[in-house]
Amino acid sequence: MTQNNRTVVPMTEAHVAQVAALEQVCFSDPWSENSVRSELENPLSAWLIALEGETVVGYVGSQTVLDEADIMNVAVAPGYRRQGIARLLLERLEEALRTRKVHSLTLEVRASNEPAKALYASLGYVQVGRRPNYYFKPREDALILRKEWEL
Repeated sequence: MTQNNRTVVPMTEAHVAQVAALEQVCFSDPWSENSVRSELENPLSAWLIALEGETVVGYVGSQTVLDEADIMNVAVAPGYRRQGIARLLLERLEEALRTRKVHSLTLEVRASNEPAKALYASLGYVQVGRRPNYYFKPREDALILRKEWEL
């Protein structure tokens, strides 16, 4: 799928180093390159990346159990934020999961992350819980958000 000059494709080995580098930039407790790579071999995982040319500018990763999926990570490179990339990735992930007969997505978001919370709300996610002290560096609660759909 293409939007502007961006393409959304499944993550492959060729993208792992860039995804891991983006983890370092975007998160205070990032996944290692080996952790990202291990997702390629996990049959429960679905990871999509947004490319501009050959550059990974964003990604979303999920894991599915039965007919429910959890978003593990979603990130957009700082210079590409507020351009619809995260929305595009989340929409494409939902489309891919629907073909697998998945009917819901759940995720955690920092309670203070207003831009992400606004994006998720605009996509139909609702808060279904809270995880106290879920995040480290800094310690913060996570809001549990969920979206369900009919198959």
